[in-house]
Amino acid sequence: MTEGPVVSADPIVSPRRILAPLALAQFICSFAGSNMNVMINDITRDLDTTVKGVQATITLFLLIMAVLMIPCSKLTDRWGRKRCFIAGLAVYGVGALISAASPGLGVLILGNSVLEGVGTALLIPPVYILATLAFTDLPSRARAFGVISGMGGIGAAAGPLIGGVITTGISWRAAFLFQALVIVVIILLSRRRVVDPLPADPSRPFDTLGAVLSAVGMFFVVFGILQADTNPVLMVVFLSVGAATLAGFFLYIRSRERAGKEPLLSTALFRNRVSNLALVTQNLQWLLLMGTSFVVAVFLQTVRGYNAIETGVIFTAATLGVLVSSLAAERLAQRYEQKTLIYVGFAVTVAGIGVLLALVGASSRVVAFAPGLLMIGLGLGVMLTPSVNVVQSSFPEEQQGEISGLSRSVSNLGSSFGTAIAGTILVSDLASGNSSYVLAMITLGALGLVGLAAALKLPAEPVPTGRSTP
Repeated sequence: MTEGPVVSADPIVSPRRILAPLALAQFICSFAGSNMNVMINDITRDLDTTVKGVQATITLFLLIMAVLMIPCSKLTDRWGRKRCFIAGLAVYGVGALISAASPGLGVLILGNSVLEGVGTALLIPPVYILATLAFTDLPSRARAFGVISGMGGIGAAAGPLIGGVITTGISWRAAFLFQALVIVVIILLSRRRVVDPLPADPSRPFDTLGAVLSAVGMFFVVFGILQADTNPVLMVVFLSVGAATLAGFFLYIRSRERAGKEPLLSTALFRNRVSNLALVTQNLQWLLLMGTSFVVAVFLQTVRGYNAIETGVIFTAATLGVLVSSLAAERLAQRYEQKTLIYVGFAVTVAGIGVLLALVGASSRVVAFAPGLLMIGLGLGVMLTPSVNVVQSSFPEEQQGEISGLSRSVSNLGSSFGTAIAGTILVSDLASGNSSYVLAMITLGALGLVGLAAALKLPAEPVPTGRSTP
């Protein structure tokens, strides 16, 4: 990549016009990660499967996104950012149509988990790379990331509500047709609005072995977590294999770098303390968002007996929280340091989990969920954008492809951890009613405190664009 201002190949296209398709793409991908949570009862009945089967489908979708995000971010240089974006949208759209027509869990996994996961991994890195290249100064770039990240948070928070309305009003299959329709709209918007400012470089080398090692390592870590309630021995084995593979991946890319060859990821990305801390906060933010969404949705449907729309309506509080804080993100960024927004966000989110536990334990009324979910939505909405800004702005333009892929991979890995860790605790003993729910939420609260600790270690000021902190 080259440094300096980016001049669009099409003078008709302004940076602001590119935001609509990019933000809408982030919205629908985040929506896909949470909207199935309210369809669990309908899908299990229709496809003759189990809650565990649907949980595995959701987690696999999030995991495939995570493991392919880094390799796909490297392919954007080789194939071109717009080409990867459009190709990802097409693959995603096909996956949504297959999911809508699925006769059984296996076909649903193919359409939703595999094809939608692969499509998302192809299209999301270009979203952040194109935004970085189109908006060259820090304030405008922060606003762009605010819109895109905000739409991602709204998509994840609104997924249960929109999914619940569609599922109850029509069918759970119609929710996938809705996704396919949105994909068509994005493709039409992208035809003239999305312009790749840099030419593709087909000669750019691609580290195939590095891609395989990173994907296998992350897969075994998450798959191991899913075995916690059924086979603890297999859990330990898979976690050990995953950790060993990831360690091998790091050693491999370091040796490849020393040999003068281009690795899948530069080890310099891991030497930036500011970025590392912000990546931890990103991972835990999405873990909390997706973990809370899954746990509350499953609890409401399997223990309280709520249907899809009733479950979705309860999530309105979280959706409003994310929406309000996301809309205020730009004004908040002008008044407060990014570090402040991140640690306040974690503090409010953890407090929201505490309120959710206290009120739901004390009352069986549906209104007991509203205050806690509202606080969780407000907290997460406040900190999603600042974490992205800190990570992306910690590196110069020539490393934006790599850090964008790593950033998105870490976020999606957090999402898969959320459904895998908290979901497994809940699903392991649904018959106990409130007990497994309380344990799952306490676990999420503890992880939120880890995120708060990481946020407090961030520097007082954001790292200026184009400067790397050793």
